[in-house]
Amino acid sequence: MGKFSSFDEIRKSIDKKEANCQTIVGHYLQNIKTKAHLNAFVEVYEQSALEQAVLIDAKIAQGNAGKLAGMVIGIKDVLCYKGHEANASSKILKGFESQFTTTAIQRLIDEDAIIIGRLNCDEFGMGSSNENSAHGRVLNEADESRVPGGSSGGSAVAVQANLCTASLGTDTGGSVRQPAAFTGVIGMKPTYSRVSRWGLIAYASSFDVIGVFSTTVKDNALVMEIMAGHDEFDSTSSKKPVLAYSELLHFEKKAKVAYLKETIESPSLQQEIKDNTMAVLEKLKSEGHEVEEVNFPLLDYILPTYYILTTAEASSNLSRFDGVKYGYRTQNAHNLESMYKLTRSEGFGEEVKRRIMLGTFVLSASYHDAYFTKAQKVRRLIKDFTENLLTDFDYIIMPTTPSTAFKFGEHSGDPVAMYLEDLFTVQASVSGVPAISIPNGKDANGMPIGLQIVSNSFKEADLYAFSNYLTNLTS
Repeated sequence: MGKFSSFDEIRKSIDKKEANCQTIVGHYLQNIKTKAHLNAFVEVYEQSALEQAVLIDAKIAQGNAGKLAGMVIGIKDVLCYKGHEANASSKILKGFESQFTTTAIQRLIDEDAIIIGRLNCDEFGMGSSNENSAHGRVLNEADESRVPGGSSGGSAVAVQANLCTASLGTDTGGSVRQPAAFTGVIGMKPTYSRVSRWGLIAYASSFDVIGVFSTTVKDNALVMEIMAGHDEFDSTSSKKPVLAYSELLHFEKKAKVAYLKETIESPSLQQEIKDNTMAVLEKLKSEGHEVEEVNFPLLDYILPTYYILTTAEASSNLSRFDGVKYGYRTQNAHNLESMYKLTRSEGFGEEVKRRIMLGTFVLSASYHDAYFTKAQKVRRLIKDFTENLLTDFDYIIMPTTPSTAFKFGEHSGDPVAMYLEDLFTVQASVSGVPAISIPNGKDANGMPIGLQIVSNSFKEADLYAFSNYLTNLTS
């Protein structure tokens, strides 16, 4: 059985009786075993996936299977799946078994998707390289000496290496889009509130969203339309109607596109990424679309704003992990206070501890107004500026990342250099608007380059259609 490059190919194989769900799951299980050294999966649900395949094959035979019958999906290790372990790739949650299933996952299962396993990531979603995992680092299949990006590195590589049809990741400041760019796949971050966060182990609650990795825009859109929508378990989820994104991919109109001068002229931008981005913009001009350079004077403030607010939220969210109720507990405690301190010192990784301390600092009485309150005000300015820009323009186009995938250890000793990898992705996260990364060629070393497209809130249908148009235009 050859490589399936899309869900459409899987469905055609099933319709022609060349394959069924059991053989498809077997195909992916074999790939997972063959490529186990990539370390994308931390747990494979072999038995339950095969059992589910049998049930779905019966449904297909009866003619009452769901929209995703035959689709095999991997889930990031921050998403709860009842009866299965979820530990956010952290020692402190070792052995924790989910008591319920994430709403987004349940909606996929209800349409007969098969969940094949949980995927490696940076601990609690904190990282841009997948080097901060208690399960060890994930390797980029394009060059195993280079990082796959983070935090959803395992989810990106699982799709890149054909270990599943699609995968779920989470995006707080770029954790779907950046690894998608590094691995040459498609990664979508929807509007904040578009997908329920119920069952997502939180990093920063006002930023976290569940996103999708795939090899085609259509597959991505299909998964998203099924996951999206209001959820009574998540009061922040939107009640706006969800369109059939996968059926609205035809794009004919002439678009009005902006690109940010400050991103293209950034001194940290790799020349090949700049060249490929400008080539797409020139191609759009030649096709009759309106393309305009605009200034974004707040670019220098986005990263500080993002890291102040997300670390503050993380310090609050992660305070629940104390060794008392579940997960890891130190064996070296001599009283209650030492149990708390040692459990967290031993259970959390270095990057997580760094961000907890930063967040605690910016929330402290002496610095709350100087940092946290001011960052909230700047966030509003960034959000307003971005939304106003997207009122005048249909889309903003920019590079997904300043560089292609870097080598393991290259930024490990310099947290600021690592944080700068999020330079172009955090604007959409701070603003809460949807953004997608699609492949845009390769550099001289053969490493994938990503192109990021941003649209206004709840414009996922338009964003998918334009992205599909661009992938065809640039392929």
